[in-house]
Amino acid sequence: MHALLGFATAARLSNLTRAAEQMHLTVSALSHQIRTLEERLGRRLFERGPRGVRLTADGERLLSVVAPHLDALDHALRPYSPRRDEVLTLSLMASMASSWLVPRLGSFVARYPQLELNLFSSSALVDFDREPGIDAAMRGGYGRWPGLVIEHLFDETLVPVASPELVARMGGLPAQEDLHRWPLLGDLSTYWQGWFDRYGGQPPARFVAHFDDSETMHRAAVEGLGVALGRLARTRLLIRNGQLVPLSQGRLKIDWGHYLVYPQRSVDHAGLESFRSWLHEQARQYVEQMDADLAAREPAAVSAAPARPPRKPRAKPR
Repeated sequence: MHALLGFATAARLSNLTRAAEQMHLTVSALSHQIRTLEERLGRRLFERGPRGVRLTADGERLLSVVAPHLDALDHALRPYSPRRDEVLTLSLMASMASSWLVPRLGSFVARYPQLELNLFSSSALVDFDREPGIDAAMRGGYGRWPGLVIEHLFDETLVPVASPELVARMGGLPAQEDLHRWPLLGDLSTYWQGWFDRYGGQPPARFVAHFDDSETMHRAAVEGLGVALGRLARTRLLIRNGQLVPLSQGRLKIDWGHYLVYPQRSVDHAGLESFRSWLHEQARQYVEQMDADLAAREPAAVSAAPARPPRKPRAKPR
């Protein structure tokens, strides 16, 4: 079993040094395991080269048969791995990590130096039953994830943003009633309609392009393709760095929000409890700053929701 595991690890990495490090072995010990396996099977499994190793035809056949069983054993044993409360593994979207969480992590590390935080970037929903190594996740949505503990952090706020180059090409910042004359970037929501309903004007006859991913839309705005109705949690750093310019003093709050979610098995996780406390504090500070920015620009708060079917009120997440 040790030899088969070493073989599969080396085959997947195509490098004996990295495979040995992953298995906490010396390179010579791993090489010995593979040679023993080759002698026992009477076949060469690898061809050595200056840049690593690659499988022979016999090696590829062996890997195709062995790998699924090794993966199944690894998956079956994961729930029995001891949990370490000083290690917290969190799943979140890469865009939210880079634009919102990571710039704030310095204060978390300073406050809890004994905790190790592992961040895994993914846009897919986490199946906590199939991924027992993940303790919690940060996700955006409407707060409907049955079977999980759901904690609301903050709702999203939108503002039209464009690159400085596009603003210059268009002759300066637009009046609200002229915004529909600019090249606008659409998405799969109806938030642009909500914006024009709130602030006046009308949607354009056509959008320059439609996007099903907000990060791609923000990137298109940075490149000067058009005006995005940007999510402030994601675009605030781009605005601060001068890559995007707000085209209006208005803000549109929507009921699509950001949440911390986790399974019941993580409720008593000491590391998660510390992270929860810090995260909610950061979320409150962020909301207070957004409200202060909004109050400085407008006489009254702005609130609107996208055109979606009405839904029953839900209990406030804790």
